[in-house]
Amino acid sequence: MSRIITRRAAVAGVAAAASLPARRARADVAALEEAARKEGSLTWYTAQMSGEAAEDMGRTFTRKYPGISVTVIRTTGQVAYQRVLQELKNSTPQCDVFCSTDLSHYPALKARNALAKYSPQNAGALAPPFVGFGDPDYYIPATASLQIMVYHTGNVHPEDVPRNWTDLIDPKWKNRVAVAHPAFSGYFGTWVLAMRKLYGWEFFEKLAKNNPRIGRSGNDPIAMLNAGESLIGTGPVSTSVQNIEKGNPIGFIYPTDGTLLCFGPGSVMSAAPHPNAARLFLEWLLSEDYARACVKWHLEPVRADAPQMQGTKPLSELKLLRLTPAEIAKGIPEVIEQWRDTFGS
Repeated sequence: MSRIITRRAAVAGVAAAASLPARRARADVAALEEAARKEGSLTWYTAQMSGEAAEDMGRTFTRKYPGISVTVIRTTGQVAYQRVLQELKNSTPQCDVFCSTDLSHYPALKARNALAKYSPQNAGALAPPFVGFGDPDYYIPATASLQIMVYHTGNVHPEDVPRNWTDLIDPKWKNRVAVAHPAFSGYFGTWVLAMRKLYGWEFFEKLAKNNPRIGRSGNDPIAMLNAGESLIGTGPVSTSVQNIEKGNPIGFIYPTDGTLLCFGPGSVMSAAPHPNAARLFLEWLLSEDYARACVKWHLEPVRADAPQMQGTKPLSELKLLRLTPAEIAKGIPEVIEQWRDTFGS
């Protein structure tokens, strides 16, 4: 079974973190800001939110730190990673801050000495489920995403609303299921890995018989539901709530067999063209300012003092599934190949 986070475990995580020895002295943020202003800009690769949200985040940062602009490169997690690898190969660094949806990217980049060692001062404000997750000196949770089930409220009767992940393989939904692709979306790849752990690969062999519509981004299934092309599918809470507020016919449920909590880490690249601005931006990604912006865009914030997103449940009330970094690093490449073997793409 996948790991389930309970309130007791969360509290234990805080206690464990509090018992750790004090870390090395961190850079003075005021001095960091002064050095960042001299650089004047940074480039942010992100797959953790929509392009619209990311651009707004960049403007919000610049309002906080006038004179430091943010160039946003928003794409899927795997595409962003391939872009970083190409830059490393050609020694043409462009990325300052890397925020992927695939946790397995970070140990691989660290092994190549591609990540800068930096411990953000604001990391002390992380909420219990995020404490100690990742590698605090190289990459830490910046945002999170809850993967849930979505459905078309106009075309799915109340008595037919799905309740757990296995509803996706019910033959009654043949030709009506929408999913993403693990070779493009890191969050969806983590979901595939979690379902394999829960139910074995037989789950996906049965899903293939339902002839699902397969997109790329984790948000694509919701677009398919909006278009009336599918009736049920997978998706993040953030995009679901955004669609509901726009009046789109989207509903979502927290599956009875577990809601998957995915982590979107942030890191500074060791060859960052703007190293001080990059470190300041990483500090900002763990700030109250960014947490409020996350709630505005219905992203799951990682700070303990962040306000609750409207229309959602607190993490403490959910049965959560979480995979370890080691499981993700090993498992994502495996499930991508299995997916291609099963679905032919």
